[in-house]
Amino acid sequence: MLHTCTWMELNRSDEKGLFYALDLGGTNFRVLRVHLGGKESRVVKQEFEEVSIPPHLMTGSSDELFDYIASALAKFVATESDSQHVSPGRQRELGFTFSFPVRQTSISSGTLIKWTKGFAVEDTVGQDVVGELTKAIERAGLDMRVAALVNDTVGTLAGGRYNNPDVAAAVILGTGTNAAYVERAHAIPKWHGLLPKSGEMVINMEWGNFRSSHLPLTEYDQALDAGSLNPGEQIFEKMISGMYLGEIVRRVLCKMAEEAAIFGDAVPPKLKIPFILRTPHTSAMHHDTSPDLKVVVTKLKDILEISNTSLKLRKLIVEVCDIVATRGARLSAAGIAGILKKLGRDTVKDGEKQKSAVALDGGLYEHYTKFRSCMENTLWELLGEEASENIAVEHSMDGSGIGAALLAASHSQYIEVEEP
Repeated sequence: MLHTCTWMELNRSDEKGLFYALDLGGTNFRVLRVHLGGKESRVVKQEFEEVSIPPHLMTGSSDELFDYIASALAKFVATESDSQHVSPGRQRELGFTFSFPVRQTSISSGTLIKWTKGFAVEDTVGQDVVGELTKAIERAGLDMRVAALVNDTVGTLAGGRYNNPDVAAAVILGTGTNAAYVERAHAIPKWHGLLPKSGEMVINMEWGNFRSSHLPLTEYDQALDAGSLNPGEQIFEKMISGMYLGEIVRRVLCKMAEEAAIFGDAVPPKLKIPFILRTPHTSAMHHDTSPDLKVVVTKLKDILEISNTSLKLRKLIVEVCDIVATRGARLSAAGIAGILKKLGRDTVKDGEKQKSAVALDGGLYEHYTKFRSCMENTLWELLGEEASENIAVEHSMDGSGIGAALLAASHSQYIEVEEP
């Protein structure tokens, strides 16, 4: 699956004023308030709040989900200080980062194709997600307009490029995963419309849905996919993203418990529960440096109700975490190397020192240190020493939220009023 969307004036940097962003991409969402100061000051101030989505809302009704989101947004808006209000007579404007496959029909509208990452709110599928959010905002009594609908990866690309013009691609490694990059418009066979003035467009790859006969799936991957809410879809995502790494580890440990009785004669009952072992748990065990692996002891006891394990067994569990994370990290690096190769930035041409940067965001990349290190080391390994010197990997903290606020600003209804 591959979607394209226009470059959307990402090279502007003169936006000013107070803008909001809503970043919905997984089991948490963020609301942001961003004060833009134009070319000189760029981002003057930013504030955010992170909110967890109760599991029942991920499979409930569209109204319930969006009402919950709009309520949190209204509470956040209510914390504006006296110096932060929008100008009198102006409506607040919002950039909406929505990190699920959407058929985008305009800068501020898009139809949901399908949910991923554990969401299954059936009555939203086929609906305009901006329309759903707008209705909920009105029900919450909030005067706010959704000025831009943005995919998180495109938002990260916009935010990264705003700070560094060398940013050529953006990758999200979080609950789910995706990538976007800047392509020369004439190199897009699917594009039949007018070419943008810049000659460039953003390709939103939806790479989480990549699958290939060259992508080796284990029995654990196949079983996880078969038991998921979307069998046969998002195969690449199910191998590398934060939603699934912990579950793969659980399935491996369950198999070892059945066939090698590593936890004794019976398989521990909690170990049989899908998704009970989350990636933050396996990350904590993977990073355990204590001599007797105390973190592993605690996690096994608190989550799986497994106690009295030997140090040898705890080391084995850490090794399983390492193998699963390493595979995911190396596959992620291969995807990034593929983008750079497509852009011709994977080699150094004679006398040319073209700098390229890749903006990365997402909780998996940010918090799972060993995953991040392995991914970056693999990328340098794939590119080779000479090409690696011209490639930078940058953590674009809150990149998708900042990018959404920027795109809301560049598509503000008040631009014409202010321009001379």
